[in-house]
Amino acid sequence: MTATTNPHPPTPSKTATASREKSPGAIAMGWLHTAKFLTTAPQLHFLPALDVPEIAFVGRSNAGKSTCINTLTQQKQLAFASKRPGRTQHINLFSLGKQGVMDAVLTDLPGYGYAAVPKQDKIRWQQVMANYLVSRENLKGIVLMCDPRHGMTELDEVLLDVIRPRVEEGLKFLVVLTKADKLTRAESTKALSIAKLQAGGGEVRLFSAPKRTGVEEVATLLWDWAHPQGATVAAAPSPAPPTTEAEPQA
Repeated sequence: MTATTNPHPPTPSKTATASREKSPGAIAMGWLHTAKFLTTAPQLHFLPALDVPEIAFVGRSNAGKSTCINTLTQQKQLAFASKRPGRTQHINLFSLGKQGVMDAVLTDLPGYGYAAVPKQDKIRWQQVMANYLVSRENLKGIVLMCDPRHGMTELDEVLLDVIRPRVEEGLKFLVVLTKADKLTRAESTKALSIAKLQAGGGEVRLFSAPKRTGVEEVATLLWDWAHPQGATVAAAPSPAPPTTEAEPQA
């Protein structure tokens, strides 16, 4: 008896096909995992001119900024968390992009507001950050880290005032309420409501590294910012870091 071959093999079911497709969160997390150190700079004029979208992380010292960046990129020591808060004085850039082609940059701005830092250093860092947020041409989004147990500080409010004109012009803005695992459900709801009022039209998300709360949600937002409406971002090779180390300016 001759065996016959079915000329019409069964096609995969929609469920099976969908199971093989990556979710938006998985795509975004895979993209963020490509993060690599690009360069560091004590002042704006040391930063390389870039054409790809840039997303900046900023917040008060001890707000959990480094933990958030490391959690999103799934790298334990990408962003440096100093044992002496407020001592990280430089602007640090991390490139993003698969197959060695950079399509976006994450910027880790110095933490602010730590009491042990000399006043003149505080003023200098705040001025550097303000200049960056106002003048960086390829800046597409800002992520403000805030510990919801303490709420937004006066310095956070100052930062919001600085970026408001650019937000009104279309700059993306997200408030990440870190350490959400330390809040009760009622406290989380209250913190979200207050932050949404203060954010002035920006997005607000709860975030917890230990419990993974909001991780994929924030990652997806960042992906969307860098790839609006699924458009292909004009990719550029990662520029080489500076050959000489710049000295911090007073």
